[in-house]
Amino acid sequence: MKCEITRDIGAGADLIRQGELVAFATETVYGLGANALNPEAVARIFEVKQRPHFDPLIVHISNIQYLDELTYGLTEQARKLAEQFWPGPLTLVLPKRKKIPDLVTSGLDSVAIRIPAHPIARQLLEAAELPIAAPSANKFGCLSPTQASHVAEQLGSEIKLILEGGACAVGVESTVIQCTGEVPVLLRPGGISLEEIEGCVGEVRLAQIEDHAEAKSPLSPGMLPKHYAPRTRLTIADQLSDVPIEGSKGLLSLFSLEETFLKDCQFSAREILSPSGDLKIAAARLFTALRNLDAAGVDHIIALRMPEEGLGRTINNRLERAAAT
Repeated sequence: MKCEITRDIGAGADLIRQGELVAFATETVYGLGANALNPEAVARIFEVKQRPHFDPLIVHISNIQYLDELTYGLTEQARKLAEQFWPGPLTLVLPKRKKIPDLVTSGLDSVAIRIPAHPIARQLLEAAELPIAAPSANKFGCLSPTQASHVAEQLGSEIKLILEGGACAVGVESTVIQCTGEVPVLLRPGGISLEEIEGCVGEVRLAQIEDHAEAKSPLSPGMLPKHYAPRTRLTIADQLSDVPIEGSKGLLSLFSLEETFLKDCQFSAREILSPSGDLKIAAARLFTALRNLDAAGVDHIIALRMPEEGLGRTINNRLERAAAT
C-alpha cells in the first residue's frame, strides 16, 4: 500500500466514513484515526499499531455538543475544564453512553474524550461529521510522532493517507483528567500542567494504584509502565554528578533541558531541549530530540531529569516510561 501525505481534508473525511484509517496532525502528536462508532474500523487501529486491546483510546470530537450524545453525568469540574481548555490538549474521562463501542474503551464504562485545537484535526472532524478515535500514529510503545514523516516511517505501508499539518506545537500527548467522582483525578500529565488544572477547578488528586485495582484496563491511555520508548537504552539522572561517564563502555549521548558545562568529548551526541530553560519549548521538542538520539548510533542515552513543575512533570513522566525495563 502506498501512503499519501496530503492536506486534502475531504479525502481524509471520505476514508474515515468508509471505515478506513487516516493519520492526522493534532497540536499534541499525530493521531491514527478511525470512526469511533465503527467497531471494525477501531479494531483496525489496534491491529496496525500492534496495540493491546486492554489499552483504551481517546475519542476526538468537533464540538462540545457531542458530549451529551456520547457521555452523561457531566460534573461541574468537567464543565469548567472543558470551557477553559477546549479546544486544546486536555482529555476528560467521563461516563460513556452505550453507542460508544466497548472496544474503544477497553470494556470500561467511561470514555476519554477531547476537542483538539489543531486546524487540520478540527477540519477533519467537521468534514467527517463523526467522532474519531485516535491514539498516537505509531507502533505501540514507540516514540510518538510529531511530524508527518515520523508517521510515514512507521505506518506508511499500512495506511492510505496522512493529513499533513506541520510539526506539532505542543509535542506531548494531552493531559488526562478523570471526572467521574467528586474530585478530579490526574491520570496522565500532558500538554496542560497540573498547576493550570488546579487553577481552574481547585483540588486535583493524583492517580494511585488503588484507582486501577478494580478496573480490567488502564483508566487512560499512556499509563502502562513502559511506553514512548526509543530503541536505545535510556537512563535518567537527577544531576550531572550522577551521570555514569567514567568506566562506561560504548558511545554515550546526553539529553538535557539547558546547556551543560560538560566537555563535548564526553558525549558523541547531545540534545538540548531549550537553551533558555523554557519547559513549553522543551516539551514541544521532546520526542523529536529522543528520535534524533535514537538515530545517532549511540549505546546509551543519559537524560537529566527536568524540574518537577509545569510541563517538566509531563516530560519526566514520558522519560520514566521510556526508561522502564
